[in-house]
Amino acid sequence: MRRARAISAVVGLAAALLMASPAAADTPVPMPPDADTLNLGASGEVLCGDPSGSSFKFHIYYNSGPAGSYRNIGYSVYDFDALRPGDGHTHPLKFCMLGVSSPWPGSGQNIKNNAASGENTHYKYMARVYYYSGYKGNQDAIGPYQIVGQFRNVYNENASFQWTV
Repeated sequence: MRRARAISAVVGLAAALLMASPAAADTPVPMPPDADTLNLGASGEVLCGDPSGSSFKFHIYYNSGPAGSYRNIGYSVYDFDALRPGDGHTHPLKFCMLGVSSPWPGSGQNIKNNAASGENTHYKYMARVYYYSGYKGNQDAIGPYQIVGQFRNVYNENASFQWTV
């Protein structure tokens, strides 16, 4: 009985904290670097759906422009090549498979060291793409509602992504 009450109290506190902030839905929450692949409410529609309608606010593209295949990203990614979806193994984050009869450029390829451009559709946070894993090295910073048609510092040499204030 005590255990049930304790669990109920924790769930109630978490719900109260989420409702206390009206911007909670738009604020990136610190999550593990593999949040996208853990499928935490992120369906293929969110990850690979039209970027203009995605609740994930960073969009990384295979080609300059932005063009080609893309991936919608909602959380910071420590290493594009080593996501841990819970099966005990690491997996690379990949561009979405787009185009049925004629695949878009980059479809299914690893994002690490293959991205050329990006778009930030968040209203508040900076999106940063880094040269090295672990949010290190040269970076391209993309402001709110900004598109970078071609990365200047991390063009086809990118290994991590992070939201910052």
